[in-house]
Order: sequence, then structure tokens, then C-alpha cells
Amino acid sequence: MQKPSSVVYVWHHEYTKESDSFIPTESRNEMVHSLIESYGLLDKMNVVSPRQATMDDLKAFHSPDYLERLNSSPNDPLASEDDDEYGLGYDCPKKDGIMTYCLRVAGGTTTAAKLLGSGICDVAIHWLGGWHHAKRSNASGYCYVNDCVLGIIVLREKFERVLYIDLDLHHGDGVEEAFAGTGKVATLSLHKYEPGFFPGTGSLVDNGFGKGQNYSINVPLLDGIKDSNYINTFDKIFPTLVENFEPDAILCQCGADGMNEDPMRSFNLTQRSLVHCVKQILKVKLPTLLTGGGGYNSANTARCWASVTAAVASECLSEDVPEHVFFTRYGPHFELSIPEGMRKDLNSEEYLEEVVENVLKTVKKMKSKGL
Repeated sequence: MQKPSSVVYVWHHEYTKESDSFIPTESRNEMVHSLIESYGLLDKMNVVSPRQATMDDLKAFHSPDYLERLNSSPNDPLASEDDDEYGLGYDCPKKDGIMTYCLRVAGGTTTAAKLLGSGICDVAIHWLGGWHHAKRSNASGYCYVNDCVLGIIVLREKFERVLYIDLDLHHGDGVEEAFAGTGKVATLSLHKYEPGFFPGTGSLVDNGFGKGQNYSINVPLLDGIKDSNYINTFDKIFPTLVENFEPDAILCQCGADGMNEDPMRSFNLTQRSLVHCVKQILKVKLPTLLTGGGGYNSANTARCWASVTAAVASECLSEDVPEHVFFTRYGPHFELSIPEGMRKDLNSEEYLEEVVENVLKTVKKMKSKGL
């Protein structure tokens, strides 16, 4: 029997444990789920096991030749000669079992999208998803398949307009590129932008093209931003974006690599920023899909996504981390809160005002549904 909650949590034990071998963190995904479970949040949501995606599902976005190369054996020298052309090297090496992993990640996000489309839930959470850098024909930035794009494609089977919001430290380049030529999907990405920082895209003037002109919205941020500036920037943009774009559904990528103490050493954020943004998104009362993404301090990523999950489920969590299998990883303080960082905030008031002013000019050029 389903619980009365309108929140679905997409999760599978085997998928979660296996996924940790394909990302550059130690037990991160298992830690996320274990912390959510230890706080009793599973009882506040409907836990749904995802279906595994098929190769045909992946072909809704990815090219057949790329998928064929991705599916080839990592030990086949003939099939590996041109792997670099497909991004299969360096940060996205081919490994045994990679295709099964990709099918499972994609299956989780598309399952969540289908549940939203069917009206079974109002919010669907899939923390294993959020791999936003993958392109149609190549892997990039630890992302082999772009489950965000695939989820949006499924959402669009039921919802005319989909708003994609990217809160990751890195620009959501793969998703923006996929939909930059259409006005049916708007993308909003708040990210670090400076010379030499991956992926090097997402400037203020990158706004889409053709029918998608003005529907790609980028908010380039500098090192050291803190919760107050991040929240204020989001709050000045998001309501106007919703008013002008009039979305029917939302997919939000909640990357946690902007948290203080992340190895990226860039932003000073705590989970308060992402919790606030998600709460504002939910106030719009549209079908909403939340995914994970970056986050390379495993304990802080778990703190962040458990806090977001609690906010979605309208629960308050104790500051004391409950004892569970990964309890020792939260030392020495064993508290839920992430301390705000002390790096210098290079985002001056003047800089942020200029960014917001330019973004709003672009947003106001969007055409409403009635036109």
C-alpha cells in the first residue's frame, strides 16, 4: 500500500552500491541513502524501485555509434583505438560493467519522470542521477550518459514546457546544448565560471539559438560565493523566469560540489542554499524531479541531499547525525550542518547586480504560451 505522501524516492540497493565504483568518491551514494534511512525519511515517502533503461531508451538522445563504442569491451584494443574521440578516457574511462551502470542510472531518472507524468506523485527524487555533462556522442566530466536530458525527453511526453534548473558547481553544458535550439525547454544554470574551469561554457551571453534564443539562462558566479549571495541571486531570477516561461514541469539537478569543504575548493556554501532553492521551486506546485550530480566530499554530499530530502518531505532533522553504518565518517563533530566556508567572496554586489540585470533582460524576451 502506498503512503499518503506525494513524494516518490527512486532507489534500488544493488544500483546504489554498484554506482559508487563509477564515480570518484568513496561510498558516496551508499552514504547518501544510509543517512536518509537513518533519519527515518523513507517512512515519509513512497520508495519505488526503478526499471532499468534499454538501449533504445538511451537512443532517444545518444547516438548509436557512441553507445556501441561505450558498450564495447574495455579490453578490446581494436575497439579502443578511437575512444578519445568519444570522450572515453581520462575522467570517463571505460570499465567493465559501464553499460549496465548507465542503463541503471538512466532508468532511475526516466522512471521518476514517468511517475510524474502519470500523476502518481508531485515530486520524484533520484539521487543517483544528475550526470549533466554527457553529450549526444561523447562522455564528459564523469558523465557517460545524460540522464537529465533523457528525463526531460520523457517529461515532455506529458508536459509541453519543461524548466531545467542546475545548481551544480559546474555548468550544465550537456543539457543546455541538447535543448539550446528549442523554446520548449528552458535551462537555468548557476555555476562557477572562470578561465580554465571545467567545462569552460556558460557565459552570461550564451542564451541559445534559433527557436531557443533566450531560453538558455546562465548565471556565471565567481569563487567564494556564500549562502546569502547565492540565495539572493536565485530569488531575484527564479520567479521572473517562471512567470515568463510558464513551465509545466521542472527538473532540478542538485549538485553538491559547491558545498564548503568539497575538493573543488570553490564556493563557501552550506546545504542551506540548496534547501532554500528547492523549497522555492516546490512553492510553484509543478511536477518536480530532483536528481543528484557532483559532490566529492561524501559526508557533506550526504548531509546536503538528506537535508533536501527532509525539506521535500516537510520533516525537520536533528542536528545530531544518527548512529548508522557510516557514522564515523561524520566526525569529529557528528553534526548535520555544513559550516560556511571562509574563502574570500569574489562576487561583489556590483558584479551580481550586473549578472542579474542581464539575466532578467534575457528572461523577459521569452514568449509566453499564449503567443
